[in-house]
Amino acid sequence: MARFSIRFTLLWKILFSTSIAITLIFALTAWLIVNHTAATTSQSLEDEVKASFQVYRSLWQSRAQRLSSVSLILSAMSDVRAAFSTGDEATIRDTARELWSRISDSDAIFLVTDPQGRVIASLGGDQAGSLPKELDVVARASKSFPKQGSGFLARGERLYHIIITPVYVQTTGGTALLDVLVAGYDVDSHVANSLKQSTGGSEFVFEASGRVIASTLDSKATAAVVKSLEANPALRQVSDGANAFAPLITPLQDVDGRPVGRLVILRSFETVRQHLQILRRDIILLWLLSMGAGLALTYVLARRIILPVRELDRAAAEVARQNYEYRVPVRSRDELGRLARTFNAMCASISKARDELIRQERISTIGRLSTSIVHDLRNPLAAIYGGAEMLVDSDLPQPQVKRLAANIYHASRRIQELLQELVNVSGGKSQKRETASLRAVAEAACESLAASAEARGVSIEIDIPESIELPLEYSRVERVFANLIGNALEVMPHGGSIRICAALRDATALVEVRDTGPGVPPDVRDRLFQPFTSAGKQGGLGIGLALARQTILDHGGDMWLAQEDGAGACFRFRLPVRPNAG
Repeated sequence: MARFSIRFTLLWKILFSTSIAITLIFALTAWLIVNHTAATTSQSLEDEVKASFQVYRSLWQSRAQRLSSVSLILSAMSDVRAAFSTGDEATIRDTARELWSRISDSDAIFLVTDPQGRVIASLGGDQAGSLPKELDVVARASKSFPKQGSGFLARGERLYHIIITPVYVQTTGGTALLDVLVAGYDVDSHVANSLKQSTGGSEFVFEASGRVIASTLDSKATAAVVKSLEANPALRQVSDGANAFAPLITPLQDVDGRPVGRLVILRSFETVRQHLQILRRDIILLWLLSMGAGLALTYVLARRIILPVRELDRAAAEVARQNYEYRVPVRSRDELGRLARTFNAMCASISKARDELIRQERISTIGRLSTSIVHDLRNPLAAIYGGAEMLVDSDLPQPQVKRLAANIYHASRRIQELLQELVNVSGGKSQKRETASLRAVAEAACESLAASAEARGVSIEIDIPESIELPLEYSRVERVFANLIGNALEVMPHGGSIRICAALRDATALVEVRDTGPGVPPDVRDRLFQPFTSAGKQGGLGIGLALARQTILDHGGDMWLAQEDGAGACFRFRLPVRPNAG
């Protein structure tokens, strides 16, 4: 499965972080504002419902007081009392109707009953005829006479708000109850709508005898609201399926104070919802504007920060490439400016320390190289010095003189070869190559060290086929064998064996030099072919293996320390059979 990785620049990381921060802050702020606004508006809506109830009660009491006042005026008029005393329905109707029509509303109900509640005459109101001929409510209200009684009266599918006023006459025995005036209003949709207009849009639902008498809502919405309130009258919010309302329920009581129904006042949440939608829209627009302004400002500021950071990054890359002369431009005096100045000072310090280290390393290298040269030249010079001393101080026979002269010649030639090899290595020059037998080169190296091997009791075995002939720089390759054999002799002062073998593999001669000494210490194996690495030798500073490996590399091959599977060390190197191989 392919894996995709997205790499964001520092600028995009800053912009992305800023956008997330602004969004989270606005989301939290918007959540708090919307919740607070919703709670505040809900409370305000509940207050409006309560205010609507106060308006309703004021209007209702006003109408009731007006009916009560009219009824009291009629009951106190002598003409009305005289007509009522006749007991004649026509006389009562004719006398009281004219007065009622002048001082009362045309839609108000006005009935005259006897003390038992039997209707004597109906003087006003279109719905008076729907009332029964006997009103038991009059008998119940008589308990509070001579005070007026008021309350709601439910009859069938109608609801009335009535005022009951007794009419007394003076007799020889005192006052006597003559008749009773029943005045009131029919509670219908017209009354409900007038209340809605008076309260600024509140909805009214009148219920009595388990049914809805009047409502400002349509029938479907009214049924949904009533059903919700019947299930849980303590709801703070009801819905008609489309809109939500804050309800307020108040009981409707008759003249005895017993509930005959209830009034539900509703205030719609539609205005609140619209306000919240406007608030959310404004918050989103403000968020977009803030996001744009914040990202633009962040981009400008981030660019000013990122530019020095990029220059520092470029400078660090240059220092990684060992360009210690690179300098970062200082553009400000803030933390980034101080960082740039500190970086420049660090580069200058590193450059100065590097130059000093190179100078000291050169001096140390010269000293080590001089010591190594002295070490390598000590044996040939000793041979020349000893032979010359014997020639000067002794009278030797001719054969011995010739032998000493030959030793002096070989030693001086060895010194010349060593010096020329150092010149070639330091100057990057190479000798002319000639095709030579690899066995002959190894035998020449062993012959030069035969005396030292014999003195230490070390046997040298050469197993190289005569058929292996290679294009070589003879003296340099001979020096490679001599260095490996000499190192082996150094670590075997009490005897041992050295075996040199070679074989052809894929146009390459693979040579192996193995000894039975203590082996190479583990702590120097990784740096064995580095200059001045030495371990287990009495003299020298360890540039022989470095020069030997360089010789093999110059011939197109390589040298390495083989994995040891027993005692001793095993060095291997390969040389190409043809000049262009390797």
